[in-house]
Amino acid sequence: MQKETKMQDITKNNFDFIRVLLAFIVFLGHLGALSDSSQLYFLTNSPVEIAVFSFFIVSGFLIARSYERSSSLKSYIRKRINRIVPAYLLVVFLCTVLLSLVSTLPLSDYFGNIQVYKYFFWNSLFMNFMAPSLPGVFGNEAVNGALWTLKIEMCFYFAVPLIFLLFGKNNKYRNISLIVLYFLSLAFLNYFETAGKISISKQLPGSLCYFIGGMFGYFYFDKFIKYKNTLFIIAIITVWIDLILHIKLFSPIMISIIVLYIAYSLKFLNNFGKYGDFTYGIYIFHFPIIRVFATLGLFADYNPFFMSFVCMLVVIAVGIASWHLYEKKFL
Repeated sequence: MQKETKMQDITKNNFDFIRVLLAFIVFLGHLGALSDSSQLYFLTNSPVEIAVFSFFIVSGFLIARSYERSSSLKSYIRKRINRIVPAYLLVVFLCTVLLSLVSTLPLSDYFGNIQVYKYFFWNSLFMNFMAPSLPGVFGNEAVNGALWTLKIEMCFYFAVPLIFLLFGKNNKYRNISLIVLYFLSLAFLNYFETAGKISISKQLPGSLCYFIGGMFGYFYFDKFIKYKNTLFIIAIITVWIDLILHIKLFSPIMISIIVLYIAYSLKFLNNFGKYGDFTYGIYIFHFPIIRVFATLGLFADYNPFFMSFVCMLVVIAVGIASWHLYEKKFL
């Protein structure tokens, strides 16, 4: 009965709202950076990095829960792959084909260029860094810079059953191992940030500490709910101190507490996702859509704020269409 009550409590959350909010934080930051509009540049102050790391926190919580609730490893892997891979392959395919329309190359030269097929091949394998661009598209810059997080997400999906396999589902050694991994991840993250190699610091294992923060939130959910108000205050103060000291020590765990506090407060947002989960579609499609708007000169030739609104509506429409017409068929 107690376990059943816990499951009811744990499913009443605002994760759908949080994910949409995080997706729009990322959208706004990329809009400011990619629009090439001086009037929109202020949007680059959007906390994109915190939003991405918060996605990892939410994943840590939900994936640990998903694994424990799965009837078998096969069931777990099938659910996780069906959630991320079909839509991911769709956006890679659509970018490969449709962006030929905005390439500076003629169609025959575009599809005759080996770079097109390298892009499709490497990106289909989640190795975006091997071929980030398409010939003549967006000035040969990255087509979809948002996809770098998906290979990390896939690694997390496979890491969870490995951790449970090695240390058990209810074993103190599992928690000890996670604490060790947390501080090793932090060491990697801080070392490369201090060295000025920010892009490397965000890769694995640097981002693992945030995922682990979400996992701990799930493992100690009862204690979190009991003391969440006190933990929230401690988390705010600790993150503030870490910001002053320019070092990430306890802030990944503390940001995890803040994210989970929001997820289990504001009960009126509990049903935010009742019309569908559009977050993934918004996240994976927004980057190339913004770049198409910029390439067509829409931000430069028209009011950039109005075109930003139009761009946002297009991104939302594509996200909704992706969910209803494609993604949910695999779930």
